[in-house]
Amino acid sequence: MALSKKPIGFAVFGLIIAGITSLYTGVINLDTGQILEALRNGGEHDFVVNHYRLPRMVLAMLVGAGLGLSGVLVQGVIRNPLASPDLMGISAGAGLAATGLLVFYPQAPLWLLPVAAISGGLLAALMIYATAMLTHPTPARLALTGVAISAFLSSGIDFLLIVHPIEINTAMVWLTGSLWGRNWEQFPLLFAVMCLLIPIAFWLAWRLDVLGSGESIARGLGVHVTQVQALALIVSVVLASVSVSVAGTISFVGLLSPHLARLLVGGKHAVLIPMAALIGALLVLVSDILARGLIPPTEFPAGIITSVIGAPYFIYLLSRYKGW
Repeated sequence: MALSKKPIGFAVFGLIIAGITSLYTGVINLDTGQILEALRNGGEHDFVVNHYRLPRMVLAMLVGAGLGLSGVLVQGVIRNPLASPDLMGISAGAGLAATGLLVFYPQAPLWLLPVAAISGGLLAALMIYATAMLTHPTPARLALTGVAISAFLSSGIDFLLIVHPIEINTAMVWLTGSLWGRNWEQFPLLFAVMCLLIPIAFWLAWRLDVLGSGESIARGLGVHVTQVQALALIVSVVLASVSVSVAGTISFVGLLSPHLARLLVGGKHAVLIPMAALIGALLVLVSDILARGLIPPTEFPAGIITSVIGAPYFIYLLSRYKGW
């Protein structure tokens, strides 16, 4: 455990540096004095700092942490390094439900979007489970089933956008994964969900470690395997779905974060969980900074940045596990 403190400390330091950089990044160039003045007293740059850059910074951290945690939990349950919320179809299910709400009920209250996203994510998870139960549910088969379900649900999103082209601009910005237009209104629910589910994730840590040794060993040590698997999947689905409801479908964060965390701190979930959350937060925050700062005033969706990073890594993982 002591060996893990150093990488966690570096990750926290990197997150602080990225957070500070986020406050400087944008079309309007602000110096340190102007930023500090806005943080203390508001003033001329109050909107830019306190109502645009600061909420985006906080939301990027929370969304990334949620996706990183979701990826750790789903990989721990399925015991498949290729599993992640987006590749398993959970993000696509949440995205389809939220897109349907945006298309058919554009004036929906803000609280209804995460409810729809969570419902869609849970439905996608049930589809994966039901499909996998038709055959022997090996880790590889579950992953392939998730990819197929994800493609099916993504086609549903494409269908909605084609049939309802008037709403395509808002939906496309959201579906490519972006924190554009997000503000403090999205913070309370996301923060509350994280505060509620992070302790549950830590409670699951030891049980997921034991489960990794095999279900029979876990049962012998007193772990209720089915209950632990169900709880971990529910927590994973809710974390991914709420994150999707805020920032859209930001791809590969749930895949990259657990892998990078394992390289740095090993496979013990008590350390892996916070490390994956920190890496996820850093990935999304840095992607949002690049999205805003590469060619201002043009802004790229953060999901494009994470895809550019994540897609080659996914191909690398496929080459490593080609014997499955």
